[in-house]
Amino acid sequence: MTQASERPGRRPTIADIAARAGVSPTAVSFALNDRPGISEQTRARILAAVAELGWRPNVAARALGGRRADTVGLVVARPARTLGVEPFFAQLVSGLQARLSTDLVALQLLVVEDMSAELDVYRRWAAERRTDGVVVLDLEQDDPRPEELVRMGLPAVLVGGDGTPGPVPAVFADDHAAMTALAEHLAALGHVQVGHVGGIPAYVHSARRVAALHDAGSRLGLHVTTVPTDFSQDEAAAATRALLARDERPTAIVYDSDVAALAGVTVLAEAGLSVPGDVSVASFDDSELVRLAHPPLTAMTRDTFELGELVAATTLSLVRGERVPDVVGAPTPELTVRGSTGPVPGGAA
Repeated sequence: MTQASERPGRRPTIADIAARAGVSPTAVSFALNDRPGISEQTRARILAAVAELGWRPNVAARALGGRRADTVGLVVARPARTLGVEPFFAQLVSGLQARLSTDLVALQLLVVEDMSAELDVYRRWAAERRTDGVVVLDLEQDDPRPEELVRMGLPAVLVGGDGTPGPVPAVFADDHAAMTALAEHLAALGHVQVGHVGGIPAYVHSARRVAALHDAGSRLGLHVTTVPTDFSQDEAAAATRALLARDERPTAIVYDSDVAALAGVTVLAEAGLSVPGDVSVASFDDSELVRLAHPPLTAMTRDTFELGELVAATTLSLVRGERVPDVVGAPTPELTVRGSTGPVPGGAA
């Protein structure tokens, strides 16, 4: 006859384990938490009962008891089709997981439709104590997420921002300075008409790059035209065609991502334009994709895997209650000049 405590569909409890092993619930707790106070024979009997019953720890109960979930969460509100081909995201996640794994902490990744869905996930995780902390990407203007995470009591580390202290710690690399260096490179080659295939305007890092190009344009005499996109190949291609259709066709085009840059190079080839003979091309993101292009693309280089490791280390420190700076500095991307940028065609703007 099946005991009530072991009915099918019912989650086994510590009391069930104690009854099966013939010990007290306290002894079960000692065994599960690897604490002294019981013999090795008793511990082995308890663990055998755990295996027989298929018991698994209740994550919420462990957290409420002061135990960590040994999980860091990452929720991404971007189209999955764009993430699947983006080397930056893959390298960032690889760096995150590599550093977390050294402490036996798992990375829980979810891709959702929008920020509202992302906030819903945070609320559920906070209520159920399913994660020790979260990593937040793609900060927006007037973004509600940092304040909401503070209210939920869910530790969070932001990737990006504008370099000023906010409600949660941020790992910050100066995109404005990096984009300024790229603008200065193009100006030194004699370019005046510069196109820019940007990202999502609401993102703080996208807005900082646009501002950097236009600030440098005012100082260096560049005429910059920015066309925003959703980071997809299709929109990058459409933005490139729009720039080429202008009366003042750009002699150089800057792309906010490596995938966008490759889409743009394809459009230029279809239009019969050579790189860099007719149009110089530069990518803000560096990766194997742009290094294998023909010609290899000028880009802003950084170790994105290392960035992921830094974000993970910062998050681990935060969830352990250690002091974390409001802004953790990451290396500024550095200009790597390759064969895709050259002097203005004909030597004149």
